[in-house]
Amino acid sequence: MDHYDSHQTNDYMQPEEDWDRDLLLDPAWEKQQRKTFTAWCNSHLRKAGTQIENIDEDFRDGLKLMLLLEVISGERLPKPERGKMRVHKISNVNKALDFIASKGVKLVSIGAEEIVDGNAKMTLGMIWTIILRFAIQDISVEETSAKEGLLLWCQRKTAPYKNVNIQNFHISWKDGLGFCALIHRHRPELIDYGKLRKDDPYTNLNTAFDVAERFLDIPKMLDAEDIVGTARPDEKAIMTYVSSFYHAFSGAQKAETAANRICKVLAVNQENEQLMEDYERLASDLLEWIRRTIPWLENRAPENTMHAMQQKLEDFRDYRRLHKPPKVQEKCQLEINFNTLQTKLRLSNRPAFMPSEGKMISDINNAWGGLEQAEKGYEEWMLNEIRRMERLDHLAEKFRQKACIHEAWTDGKENMLQKRDYETASLSEIKALLKKHEAFESDLAAHQDRVEQIAAIAQELNELDYYDSPSMNARCQKICDQWDNLGALTQKRREALERTEKLLETIDQLYLEYAKRAAPFNNWMEGAMEDLQDTFIVHTIEEIQGLSTAHEQFKATLPEADKERQAILGIHNEVSKIAQTYHVNMSGTNPYSTISPQEINSKWDHVRQLVPRRDQALMEEHARQQQNERLRKQFAAQANVIGPWIQTKMQEIGRISIEMHGTLEDQLNHLRQYEKSIVNYKPKIDQLEGDHQQIQEALIFDNKHTNYTMEHIRVGWEQLLTTIARTINEVENQILTRDAKGISQEQMNEFRNSFNHFDRGEAEFARIMGIVDPNRLGVVTFQAFIDFMSRETTDTDTADQVMASFKVLAGDKNYITAEELRRELPPDQAEYCIARMAPYMGHDAIPGALDYMSFSTALYGESDL
Repeated sequence: MDHYDSHQTNDYMQPEEDWDRDLLLDPAWEKQQRKTFTAWCNSHLRKAGTQIENIDEDFRDGLKLMLLLEVISGERLPKPERGKMRVHKISNVNKALDFIASKGVKLVSIGAEEIVDGNAKMTLGMIWTIILRFAIQDISVEETSAKEGLLLWCQRKTAPYKNVNIQNFHISWKDGLGFCALIHRHRPELIDYGKLRKDDPYTNLNTAFDVAERFLDIPKMLDAEDIVGTARPDEKAIMTYVSSFYHAFSGAQKAETAANRICKVLAVNQENEQLMEDYERLASDLLEWIRRTIPWLENRAPENTMHAMQQKLEDFRDYRRLHKPPKVQEKCQLEINFNTLQTKLRLSNRPAFMPSEGKMISDINNAWGGLEQAEKGYEEWMLNEIRRMERLDHLAEKFRQKACIHEAWTDGKENMLQKRDYETASLSEIKALLKKHEAFESDLAAHQDRVEQIAAIAQELNELDYYDSPSMNARCQKICDQWDNLGALTQKRREALERTEKLLETIDQLYLEYAKRAAPFNNWMEGAMEDLQDTFIVHTIEEIQGLSTAHEQFKATLPEADKERQAILGIHNEVSKIAQTYHVNMSGTNPYSTISPQEINSKWDHVRQLVPRRDQALMEEHARQQQNERLRKQFAAQANVIGPWIQTKMQEIGRISIEMHGTLEDQLNHLRQYEKSIVNYKPKIDQLEGDHQQIQEALIFDNKHTNYTMEHIRVGWEQLLTTIARTINEVENQILTRDAKGISQEQMNEFRNSFNHFDRGEAEFARIMGIVDPNRLGVVTFQAFIDFMSRETTDTDTADQVMASFKVLAGDKNYITAEELRRELPPDQAEYCIARMAPYMGHDAIPGALDYMSFSTALYGESDL
């Protein structure tokens, strides 16, 4: 029988999963099933220290089949037959099939004989039945089981992955992302899922298979090539492989649950023990703190100073505000922890907690009561002590405070009043110093009351016999003496400031007058220097005459400018005289001007030196412009003759080239005589070049006397020479062509008449133009036209004719040898051909054969026109 079927009492296998009874198994699916089922069997057989290589052959004797069932079921099967006969093998396979049937699986059409005979389809069907029963049937997920349960498990686990949509056990897995998602969901550290791409199934599948084999102990049961290369991968192979993931991850989950249960029990014990330790530690710390604090609260020794008593009160307030509240909280927390611990022990069936001796809640309450008894009355005692010392300390502190403020204010004031900064100050600085001094005087008067208060407080402390009176009295006397000295120094400084202000106001007026007149005069001199040194570019005599007139007008203003310079210097001299007479320190400069008298004199001297230089430069430029004008006229006189002459000669040559008559030799002689007459004109061109050289050296750029430039003349002359030479060359080539091709004078005349009247509209124009104008320049020379006409009318050698000649020499063969060439041709021409002919590659080639056909074509280009 070539097929099998299997059913189970729980109906866990759907009808569409049954193998087709009438058709052979799909070869691609059979290949996938062989690999998957073999790997699945070996994943269990290795636990018994064995494996299979060929699923058709290795189960035929029934021994490894029985061993496989024992491993996956955990049960012992009947003792197998060890004989090698067919009957022994059938017996063993029947024992295995009976065991499968005992597990509620109804086997249909699968007999022991087919397995023993190595029927591949029956064997695969039997293994699939085993996989269904032992790997898939018991899967249960949310009230679904077997295949539906496994599918639902896959859907639940891959739900967070938006690019995975598991709907079946075939095409849903082709891109490999489903396998990767299952691994990443349970072991995210094994796969970098974010780098996977849906359009790269090979990488995805191989990544999943390799990771599962290396880290999850799931053997590689599938090939990426089989899955991707099959339109619909085998469902049974996919289900078998996916079930391995389910069992791998569900097994890990069971172990994790058991570990969590143990950890939970241990955590309760550890937590209770930690609570006991915390109670003991907190109780010990709290009792130790109470023992240390009570002696401090019972100390009533008074302090000698108000500050010390206030510090003691502050310490007590810190105790109340900072130190005691946390201890109150600790005491409360200790009672809460004790009660919580006893409750937890009772609920977890543990014995009650008994603290160490002396650390019961009652012991702590007794110690706390002693603390509060010692604390009572401590604050009231401190307040009475503070009130007792308050009066003396208040007066002493008031004295110290006012004295410190006054001493801080007077610090540096005597040195400030004795400074002679006004001697080097400017007027604006003197006015600022005066305002600052007035402000100081007001400040000084305001401090008079404080000095009197300091003296009054010192007197009162002396009357009350303050313990530190000697040092206080010395300090008070020093303050009073310093105050008297400050008054005298203030008056002296005011007088000096007012005297200096008057002198500087006078000097400031002179400075301002100097600045008002020096600035425009300095600007005038700088402008004059700039104009006198300004370079000029002129091209005509009229322009240089305009510059000379302006310069003469400038020179007429110099005497009046010198008077202004002397007046400005006089103002500066007056400032110097005042400073010398009243001993004013002139360390500063004029605040209104940066122009010094030395700078004015220096610039004036420079202006006077520049005037004659400008005179000389203008005279020289005037003479240069006269010379330039003579050169322009000299060049124009010649250029106006040569230019028209060249144009006339160009027109004559154009007519000659069209209207030539007589023989070609007569035309050539006539053109050479004409060329000689043109060349004889060269000295006049050279003379004009000489004049042009002088104009360039003089940097003359325009010439209103002529429209011809030297460049125009050169280009015209070169075109003239080129045209006559080209015309002569054309006639020479016509002679060569006539002689080479035997064209008569009458034919040549006829060719020229045809060329002169060449009609581009003729029907054969495209073919002719392709020959006479191969570069498509749009220009046809008479020489090219002659070549075309001679080819059309004369017999010439062609590539085909040369090829036919070589074929004669070769004895009608398609190739020729070097010996044949040396025998038939002169030595130098034979070697020329041998060096350039390519080896002949035809089917009839012999060693040393040469290709004369391609050589002949190459002599004339690709084809014969």
